Amino acid sequence: MFNWLQYFADWLIYSVLGISATTHLGEALNFFVFDSIKIALLLFLITILMGIVNSYFPVEKIRNYLSRNKMYGLEYLFASTFGVITPFCSCSSVPLFIGFVKGGIPLGITFTYLITAPLVNEVAIAIFAGAFGLKVTAIYVGTGIVLGILGGFALGKMKLEQHLTPWVQTIIANAETEEELEEEKLTLSQRFPTILKEAFNIVKGVSLYIIIGIGIGAAMHGFLPTGFFEHYINKGQWYAVPLAVMIGVPMYSNAAGVIPIIQVLVAKGIPLGTAIAFMMGVIGLSLPEAMLLKKVMNWKLIAIYFGTIAFFMILSGYLFNSIF
Repeated sequence: MFNWLQYFADWLIYSVLGISATTHLGEALNFFVFDSIKIALLLFLITILMGIVNSYFPVEKIRNYLSRNKMYGLEYLFASTFGVITPFCSCSSVPLFIGFVKGGIPLGITFTYLITAPLVNEVAIAIFAGAFGLKVTAIYVGTGIVLGILGGFALGKMKLEQHLTPWVQTIIANAETEEELEEEKLTLSQRFPTILKEAFNIVKGVSLYIIIGIGIGAAMHGFLPTGFFEHYINKGQWYAVPLAVMIGVPMYSNAAGVIPIIQVLVAKGIPLGTAIAFMMGVIGLSLPEAMLLKKVMNWKLIAIYFGTIAFFMILSGYLFNSIF
């Protein structure tokens, strides 16, 4: 879908600016142009979509149903499954996270989606199957879904809504006010200008965080060689798995970019669980994601979120090492 954007980034950096594609600077700038525009577009389009959904579906009833009815964990399974079928990286899933929060979906369920989307999607599954076979892929997919469910459930039980930023609280309050005031049915054409304006304002509000976050990711992507950390995790010590997660976080990438690297690391003798923990750190958590989340969460909530997910990633790494 974003092939045209990649062509634009290639044209701008390699043809207009004349920077070679083989240089670290060219790779970093290309990554920055592509991802910053992609995420801004995703945020804009998803906000419009959520605006339309909020206008025509009883979001208040859905919110109350998810919050008050016992679904025995199925709501987390639905959110995790939705994360599997959306091919977003950790930063790209943030716009949809904002849409979920704006729609009043409980925070734990929203976190479940945010965890699962970058870890397990059709791109990751296809590449993983080709690299490691169906058995390992099935276990990885199951682990990713369970990781999302457990992480979202744990975070939801902590009652962390008060740590959402005032900007998000205002958006939620405005959305609830609009629901109360707009009892009469308006046509889509009547609602659409307001929806567009709101989408533009949200993109404008997070634009600085997008630029800073993707700038950090671009620098990491272009200037940190993938073999830089290799000798640190190419060991069998107990701390290799948590260390792999910690050093994977700065190396921002998506599943398509990192899974072939993981295949090489495993071929060089790194235990599969350690390599997968490293991959989860790369694609599931990132410094750019933290910068984007800063617009919607305070630092305490970001730290809790990162710490909780890192803990489950480490457990997954140990699990894979024990199985294989």
